Amino acid sequence: MIALLTNGELLPEEEVANPPIKVIYQSAEDGLADTIKPRLEQSGADCSRVLVIDESDQELTLCDERLEQSVWETGARLIVLDPLQAYLGCDVDMYRANEVRPVIKWLCFMAERTGCAVILIGHMNKAQGLKASYRGLGSIDFRAAARSVLLVGRLKDNPSIRIVAHDKSSLAPEGKSIAFSLDAENGFQWKGYCDATVDEVLTGIGSVQTKTMQMEAMLKEILNVPVPAEEVFRQAKKLGISERTVKIAKRNLHIQSVRLGGQWYWQLPGSRV
Repeated sequence: MIALLTNGELLPEEEVANPPIKVIYQSAEDGLADTIKPRLEQSGADCSRVLVIDESDQELTLCDERLEQSVWETGARLIVLDPLQAYLGCDVDMYRANEVRPVIKWLCFMAERTGCAVILIGHMNKAQGLKASYRGLGSIDFRAAARSVLLVGRLKDNPSIRIVAHDKSSLAPEGKSIAFSLDAENGFQWKGYCDATVDEVLTGIGSVQTKTMQMEAMLKEILNVPVPAEEVFRQAKKLGISERTVKIAKRNLHIQSVRLGGQWYWQLPGSRV
């Protein structure tokens, strides 16, 4: 997502892109040089727009004045704190609502004053059978303060597929769940909207078949020989698949375009005309 935002590219399933933005990205779990930056570069992020507050002399907290100061100085439009528990400060008990509430309240005021969005990434507890509301580590006040809560998990029948499900939305209707894949061979790929619910993501039980995945399966089937691009779009239209989804599936599969006799054809990588 940071890669798309820093380049001003379309977010998944969106039709209108916004101008590139600067992002402040703080991670207490992964190294900047050996993990964070290589991941951003692999995703195609504009790393000149990804900023980090120096914590070498003083650890950052949610109430740290450097957060707001950095937003005003750089014009950043998004702050990501990963994980949020690492930025509470040593004097705050994450399980006590009376200690968590003032910290979150200050952060909310900072976001309101600056107009900068804030994403807090948290871990889930090991308890099974509980509602999503009670699966986050720490006080439920974290969830209460957030205007939007997204749950990310994988399904057991296809471990390479992850689901982002909208668990809470205070300012707008909940969005559709969206799938993405993550594996060693292809890296990160968006897979489109799906019907997976929050409960299915929590239990890992369910199945996913998105329009993008349906289109990928069709391309693998029909492109055993080069096929005119117009024919591909015609068949996709019959299935109710948009041109944008066709292009995403084409990119995911690294489909090649070749020009033959004044017409464009598509073929699978490594295929011969």
